[in-house]
Amino acid sequence: MSKNIQQMVRLDRREALKAAGAGVLALGFATTAHATPEAAAEALSKATGGASATASDKVSISLPEIAENGATVPVGVVVDSPMTPDNYVKHIHVFAEGNPSPETISFHLTPTGKADVNTRIRLGKTQNVVVAAVMSDGSVLTGTKEVKVTIGGCGG
Repeated sequence: MSKNIQQMVRLDRREALKAAGAGVLALGFATTAHATPEAAAEALSKATGGASATASDKVSISLPEIAENGATVPVGVVVDSPMTPDNYVKHIHVFAEGNPSPETISFHLTPTGKADVNTRIRLGKTQNVVVAAVMSDGSVLTGTKEVKVTIGGCGG
């Protein structure tokens, strides 16, 4: 290669490395947008067809008070319902107020069995988890529980 071509290649490589370094720095300083309680309320309204929700002790949420690993937080929901063809839980929706998207998971139920579901969800930070149970008569019962997500399991 001639000396001029080598200099061009070297400069191009340097410029590429500079650009890559700037990109890495930009990614390091970028923040992930999180939902707000208002966004979670809007998602709840959309999922329930705009029905008004009522806080109820019939909705029991099982969550750890402190989650050492936000990537896999166990959550259980039990709704006190007779689960008969005339009175049952049609849907259970789970929302996380501080995740990038508040919609976490939805369960669709039939009158047979129990209104008892368990799963694992990802939580990005300490936040409220809101559960909405849509009943067969169209009413919506809700429950809320806060879970503290530690950073690296060190209580941060």
